[in-house]
Amino acid sequence: MLEWHYLGEYVTPYLEMLLQIIASSVIGFIIGLDRYSKSKPAGIKTYMYVCASTCLITLISIHSVTHFAESSDNIMMDPMRLAAQIVSGLGFLGAGVILKDGFNVTGLTSAAMIFFVGGVGIGIAAGFYGLALTAVIATIILAHTGNFIEEKLDGKVR
Repeated sequence: MLEWHYLGEYVTPYLEMLLQIIASSVIGFIIGLDRYSKSKPAGIKTYMYVCASTCLITLISIHSVTHFAESSDNIMMDPMRLAAQIVSGLGFLGAGVILKDGFNVTGLTSAAMIFFVGGVGIGIAAGFYGLALTAVIATIILAHTGNFIEEKLDGKVR
């Protein structure tokens, strides 16, 4: 995490946090646009909100530790505790997009992608930019490869 030295104190770089929120919003938007173009249950705004909100909550969690720790020596905080609660919420949100109609189940990929986009937001907020970007690029490439393979296999089966 970048820190600026100013008048003998370390000041949280709000510019970096703003860029993290913007990056999370843009990545969530791009992933949502892909899902929307395929007429999936969750679309552009859903993915953008999930990615940006998980980034925001994680940033608050991480930076509140240093903010509140300065006010008292008796305060002990775990910066990733809030991120753990995000994961529970993502599971609940993902379950909401899974639909069952007889033997047909839809929305599983959308649920998985909501969970994934939350992880990307947490990763960006925690400062793991390369890791989050690599995960996004790898999953986009492999998802498109999977679509191609499925189309070829579906054509052979019928």
